[in-house]
Amino acid sequence: MTDKLSRRSLVAGAAATSVFAVFRRAARAAGEPLRLRCSLDTAPSHGRNVSITDYLQKLEEASGGQIKGEVFPSGQLFPDLDVGKALIQGQIEMAAPGSFTITGIVPNADFLQLPILYGQPIETVHKIIDGKPGAVVNGDIAQKLRSRVIGPWLDLGFQNWYSATKPITSLADLKGLKIRNSGGAGQAWRARFVGAVPNTTAWPNVPLALSQGTFDALVSTNESLASAKLWDAGVKYGFEDHQFVAEYIPMVSLAFWEKLSPEQQKLMTDLWAQNVPTYRAKMAAAQAKARQTLEEHGVKFVDPTPQQTAAERQKMLVEQDELAKEIKVSPDLVKLVADDVGNAS
Repeated sequence: MTDKLSRRSLVAGAAATSVFAVFRRAARAAGEPLRLRCSLDTAPSHGRNVSITDYLQKLEEASGGQIKGEVFPSGQLFPDLDVGKALIQGQIEMAAPGSFTITGIVPNADFLQLPILYGQPIETVHKIIDGKPGAVVNGDIAQKLRSRVIGPWLDLGFQNWYSATKPITSLADLKGLKIRNSGGAGQAWRARFVGAVPNTTAWPNVPLALSQGTFDALVSTNESLASAKLWDAGVKYGFEDHQFVAEYIPMVSLAFWEKLSPEQQKLMTDLWAQNVPTYRAKMAAAQAKARQTLEEHGVKFVDPTPQQTAAERQKMLVEQDELAKEIKVSPDLVKLVADDVGNAS
């Protein structure tokens, strides 16, 4: 799927080049630029911020200044848990929330928590999010968040367990811990499945809450921890089980989208498609580098074997149908995901 995406990106890039020239020639006649405020709750150094900032800079240049984007980082405007409402209410024009933060409004966005995806390789996940399952969620977003997804989702990376209180050598070691997650009923289910107590805390509040002992451990990614220097807040151990791939979904409000001409809409989607393979590759590299950074600051990692991961996935699969009902992921979407996993194996 990655190769197909790259080929599509090359075609989109060629088409976008001609569009860019048209916008540059038309820039002189343009009036006031359209303002595109993007709310992100991660720090400026975070990979998502870097990717979105780069995209908006390219968009401003390619549109001849007709679309002027601005990133508001570190939750200056809204935490990701609130950007859905902000988009609906017209308080921002763009966001790229984690799929896990919009599940209260778009339940199908929680499908990445299905046990069948536990520990699956990134190629399998890309096949799913770039295919029919991802398209279903994009349609739900248009309807329920009144927003347009501008293209393929941006990987944050594999989510793992991190502890401030005890070493984690297997899922059994998580029993009894209070574990922070980023939102969504699926993550809460997984915490309960391993015998832990789920806690949801918005990312900007995590360092202080962790240092104060509000929770014992958290679910996040290497890069998120490194960018926030969570070793200073007490993180000492990591268990890298790749429990799910966190995905950011780039979207603009329909109110903003409908202000654009068809050419401008095409420019936005083509430009994102052209650059997202690079953004994904950089995010993956950042995760690998972040683990090294965490280890340099004393965080000790344990990696389960593929056999251990497969065994845990089989245990979780027993509860998949019940979980899907609980988190309100539609049966049709569950089947689409299962079909894609089967085709990828």
